[in-house]
Amino acid sequence: MLFDILTIFPELLASPLREGILRRAVQAGHIDVRLHNIRDYALDRHKMTDDRPFGGGEGMVMKPEPLAACIRDVQSSGPPARVILLSPGGTTYTQQEARRLAGYPRLMLICGRYEGVDERIRQAFVDEELSIGDYILTGGELAAMVVVDSVTRLLPGVLGCEDSARNDTFSRSLIKHPQYTRPREFEGMEVPEVLLSGDHRAIADYRFLESVKETLKRRPELLADVRFTREEEKLLRRAGLDRQIRRTVQSGTDHA
Repeated sequence: MLFDILTIFPELLASPLREGILRRAVQAGHIDVRLHNIRDYALDRHKMTDDRPFGGGEGMVMKPEPLAACIRDVQSSGPPARVILLSPGGTTYTQQEARRLAGYPRLMLICGRYEGVDERIRQAFVDEELSIGDYILTGGELAAMVVVDSVTRLLPGVLGCEDSARNDTFSRSLIKHPQYTRPREFEGMEVPEVLLSGDHRAIADYRFLESVKETLKRRPELLADVRFTREEEKLLRRAGLDRQIRRTVQSGTDHA
């Protein structure tokens, strides 16, 4: 999969690509991440990529000419890219969005700065806008890396174990179950005995129920989107969680 990232600070993005899973994914050829400096497409000798907004107001706005030239140049090589602007006004980014984007062969991520980009870039070049949350960053670079990281780990072969991505938190709108490792006892706290039993079915059932409990406690609104299997429904009934889930979902519906 090919990622093209358009930014005025390419060095800000270079370091994460040299570490961990992203580095291994690049080395194995699962992804190719190309950083494009928008300043290289500026028209003046000072390489200006921003200017004051028409109509007055605070801050600066990214100029359309360098961005348009950069987008066109990047699009001219290779397959067409899905053009995404990282913006606080975009669709909220979720695990479901990550899975959707993983289906594209190429993504172009535009990192906005200052007060945003000229509206004409949005109208003429952008396919969609994404926001990683309801807060403001100084630029879209960190948001772009969130997209690259979350999409990359969904690609076949990247994690080595496909179950790892399938069982992640939010993979099916459930918080992941609590995790434990050695030592068995830490400051008076013991690892649950079932995890030491070697009974894989019992462990799977335990982890499923703990995942549901964690979701009820911390993110109950997520349960409205969960579809349980018949076996899972039996487990929930035996654990007395089925009624609690129905009340939680109904309460969310009533307040919607």
